[in-house]
Amino acid sequence: MPKPEIYISTDVETDGPIPGPHSMLSLGSAAYLADKSLVNTFEVNLDLLDGASGHPDTMKWWKTQPDAWAACRTEPQPPDKAMHRYVSWIESLEGKPVFAAYPAGFDFLFVYWYLIRFVGRSPFSHSALDMKTLAMALLRKDYRNSTKRNMPKRWFDKLPHTHKALDDAIEQGAMLCNMLAELKSSR
Repeated sequence: MPKPEIYISTDVETDGPIPGPHSMLSLGSAAYLADKSLVNTFEVNLDLLDGASGHPDTMKWWKTQPDAWAACRTEPQPPDKAMHRYVSWIESLEGKPVFAAYPAGFDFLFVYWYLIRFVGRSPFSHSALDMKTLAMALLRKDYRNSTKRNMPKRWFDKLPHTHKALDDAIEQGAMLCNMLAELKSSR
């Protein structure tokens, strides 16, 4: 019997818009089966990249989020150690990993860059499932109108969105599973 897809809902917290000049501060992933079974979670805070610095606009925003900032700066690990742990965690899961994020364009950019830079490979290959694009297809709306504000309440569980990477990965993973259930029922 083939292994099921396992959706790795992922959220990152960063100190700027792109990796390299800026750092990924925190990485949280929640592994879900399509039936909304939460299989496992992963969370790590990362040391800053050598020579990188926070972007002024991002750092201004962080000043409005003191609890989330404190959480992502607690016990950071060197990026190479953190990303090797992440790959080991993914590979320990019983299923074919599918990276998923809202928006995938931002989170995958950081995760993929860090994986290639520090591990030399990505267990996700070159692909990521973008929840906003899936919403666009389900809602039959333009992409820019497929925001969380315009999504039906039935897609959201009562889970917090705290700007702490793991909290947000869990919340968005549950939303993805609700969207997948609706997609399946519409076939």
